[in-house]
Amino acid sequence: MITRLGLALLWLLYQLLGARALGRLGGALGGLIYRLPNRRRRVGETNLRLCFPEQTEAERAALLKAHYRAFFRATLQEAVSWWGSKEQVEALTRIEGFEHIAPHIGRPLIILAPHFIGLNLAAVRLSIVHSPTVSIYAKIRNPQIAQLMQRARSRFGPIELYDKREGVKPVLRAIRRGLPFYYLPDLDHGRRDAVFAPFFGVPAATLTGLSRIAALTGAVVVPCIAEQTAEGYVARFYPAWDNFPTGDVEADVRRMNAFIEDRVRERPEQYFWLHQRFKTRPEGEARLYD
Repeated sequence: MITRLGLALLWLLYQLLGARALGRLGGALGGLIYRLPNRRRRVGETNLRLCFPEQTEAERAALLKAHYRAFFRATLQEAVSWWGSKEQVEALTRIEGFEHIAPHIGRPLIILAPHFIGLNLAAVRLSIVHSPTVSIYAKIRNPQIAQLMQRARSRFGPIELYDKREGVKPVLRAIRRGLPFYYLPDLDHGRRDAVFAPFFGVPAATLTGLSRIAALTGAVVVPCIAEQTAEGYVARFYPAWDNFPTGDVEADVRRMNAFIEDRVRERPEQYFWLHQRFKTRPEGEARLYD
């Protein structure tokens, strides 16, 4: 009931305020929530302490507050992808660098989409210029939110969405049929199918899927970073990676983490710092989170 009331309120606010004012409201809400004691804030503080040890405590606090503001702005503005028209989605989110993926459409292609806060809006925007695509999702506990997010991804074009519990085989088949795979492999999912690779100098359990799927399908890897701007969002595509995969899975994983780290340094407040990225530790290492 609480979720339905909250979604109804968000829908009403979107209708009354529009995307830009809703974003300002989300930023203010994020600044307020940052001030409240909460477990997620402690996770963010730990992540920033590990990744930016050269910064002062005050600098990291300011960065985390900026992240909260950006994160909740993006959260509220997802209403556009849920209920907005195609024109409203296009007005909020634009695409740059589409020429980097255009030559590969129709052939095996992986779009590497790290967890920047605008990645869901970027995926919906991509569905307007090209569909169908394929993606994997983790089950969301709240069925109303899950339904809205899945609907958003398929509103403007078909998409094949597979629960990660189904395994990778249906995704491999889709890639071989020429469906671009929108892939988010940069969270800590435990030891299974992962190796420890440095992320900001800290060993992080990192999925090997990007390298292995590219090897199995012959797919080209094109990164896409979702950037939040003053006007909205940009889904920015980068040139396809040369010499990938190499046959050395650990080297490929290190390359992926290094690329993501470089992009994070460009816009650090926009990476998803509220996830326990270093939860899984090498044998013998102590836990890093409370």
